[in-house]
Parts: sequence; C-alpha cells; structure tokens
Amino acid sequence: MADLLRQLTLMTEEIHRANLIQHYRLVVDQLDRAIDDPTLATAVSTLTDISERKRRAMLYANREWGILLLAHRVGAMDWDELLGTLRVLCRNKVFAEYWERTVEHRRSLPAESLEARVGRAVDVMIDDLADDPDEWWIVGPGTEATPP
Repeated sequence: MADLLRQLTLMTEEIHRANLIQHYRLVVDQLDRAIDDPTLATAVSTLTDISERKRRAMLYANREWGILLLAHRVGAMDWDELLGTLRVLCRNKVFAEYWERTVEHRRSLPAESLEARVGRAVDVMIDDLADDPDEWWIVGPGTEATPP
C-alpha cells in the first residue's frame, strides 16, 4: 500500500510539472505573438511611455525571466544554477531596465512565493552589479541561501 501511495504521489507531481510546462507554453506563445505584433504587445504590456521596439524588448526580457523560473520549478535547473544564470542575465542592460520598470509588479507577489524569493535575490544581484560592475560574478549575501 505504501508503494502504491508513493507511486501515486510521484505521478501527481509529474502531472503538476506537465501542467506547468503547458501553461508556460501558452504564455510564451502569447508573448511571441505580442513581440511580433505591436497591437498585441500593447494589449499584453502594462508598461507605458515606451517605444514599440522597447516594449518588444521588455516582453522578451519577461519571457526569459519566466522561462528561467519554469526551469527551476520543473527541476531542470537547481537553485545555484538558476542564480548563476540570472547573475549573467542581470548584466544585460535590457533585462536590468525591465527589472527596474517592473518593480511594482513584484510587490504584489506573496512574499514566500518562488517568484518573490528569486526576485529578492535578483534585486541583490542588480544592486551588487551597480555597486561594482567588475565583480558581477561574486555571489553576494542574500543570494546564497537555498529556498525552502
């Protein structure tokens, strides 16, 4: 009976991961369409006072952020790999601007959600990068802890 329960638990977790992947496929498909069509981009984006070109770049940065979170959620990337990849991404000026422009979006997240925890780590990385751009590869405080 315990073996059957364990198998059922594993199957439930796998279905959950498959559902997450399918959800992200839908989101990425919408973002791709919005990136290609300025009319759709304005329907998807909440950012104001930016050019079509900039809006497309911001949508793409959002797409990258979401894909990295998904990779961690489904186990394709552990915590350290996620932070390492984000540390490199934070060096990108478009991503840094996206991050700055969407700070209000992240304030509405539940504090202990994965996205909020990773977001706080990225905030530290962005601050560290602003303080010393030549030391971008150094792991700062607040980004070392493994999430619960």
